[in-house]
Amino acid sequence: MPSALPELTPDKLARYSRHIRLADFGLEGQRRLAAARILVIGAGGLGSPAALYLAAAGIGTLGLADYDTVEEHNLQRQVLHDTTSVGKRKVDSAAARLRALNPDLDLRIHDSGISAANAIDLFGQYDVIVDGSDNFSTRYLANDAAVLAGRPLVHASIFRFEGQVTVFAPEAGGPCYRCLFPEPPPAGSVPDCAEAGVLGAVCGVLGSLQALEAIKLVTGVGEPLIGKLLTYDALTQSFRTLKIGRDEACPSCGKAPSIREIREENYRITCAPDAAPDQGSEIPLEVEVDAAASLLERHPDQTLLVDVREPFELGICRIDGSRDIPLGQLAAQADSLPTDRHLLVLCHHGNRSFHATQYLRSRGFPRVSNVAGGIDAWARELDPSLRRY
Repeated sequence: MPSALPELTPDKLARYSRHIRLADFGLEGQRRLAAARILVIGAGGLGSPAALYLAAAGIGTLGLADYDTVEEHNLQRQVLHDTTSVGKRKVDSAAARLRALNPDLDLRIHDSGISAANAIDLFGQYDVIVDGSDNFSTRYLANDAAVLAGRPLVHASIFRFEGQVTVFAPEAGGPCYRCLFPEPPPAGSVPDCAEAGVLGAVCGVLGSLQALEAIKLVTGVGEPLIGKLLTYDALTQSFRTLKIGRDEACPSCGKAPSIREIREENYRITCAPDAAPDQGSEIPLEVEVDAAASLLERHPDQTLLVDVREPFELGICRIDGSRDIPLGQLAAQADSLPTDRHLLVLCHHGNRSFHATQYLRSRGFPRVSNVAGGIDAWARELDPSLRRY
């Protein structure tokens, strides 16, 4: 934070008058906002409300790091974008919206996102990092880079109807992400939001809380969530605050940290299930979408596509000729499946179908393969006419 706080013009005094009227915030708080530099990782479900409220609040410099493009199914929760943004880069869509909201904003776009190569240097350009990522690779990378750069990290995550938010700030005596979650969960044990679903308004709650924590950090107003985890349950509309401590043996922020540099190979983390050994079978446990399509075309009498998605998903897109059995009904309907055909099991992204594949193999079906990447990969790589969601 610069030692000399910027003066505010009459226009800005008027614009932010509702902030300045706050007894514990005042003119100095608004000037601190004007001097602040905040980086938001991700222009998605969490980054959208966080960036909107930070821009509206009068943050001097706002960075936005994202490499993705807008898709129609994003619009249920990613309120930075609209229908006309579909197909555009998220940073471009977000920039237009944020600059329209606050033309005085110094908006800095990082269209390659964050990576092992740029994270520490990028974080060093900002006072606070707001992590709106939705995958474990980026969360662990952001944590380790923030620790090494000495920057507080405002973290939030969402699962279905629930969420959590905290501030990781070892430089202020608090814990880091690895103190709370030393290792990522086993592959296949945690579905992502595409598989589990997420209520859009929950993103609004948690992303807004992230913006609030960032504002508290740069202004010194209130007590940030350092050493505290705030959890939210949308179904009961309830919050809980849990104390979280620093792990002195933490590899990132402990007394003798082993993580002293960012190496790309340490952040190749996936939620996809590990492929189990094939136990001598000539039928692979998993096949790519192009191989599955080729098998169905070349050997239609010897193969069968089994779609384990839910009925509403079939209404969005479906591959002709598939046998549709929702995963929850697979046990009851398994005996109706042929044992003399190669079963190719499909879902949205490949997680549910992987578990279905393992289940069918355990039931004695000798020829079952998971279709890697599911119908989403099929739409991206083979058939663009299939609607993605």
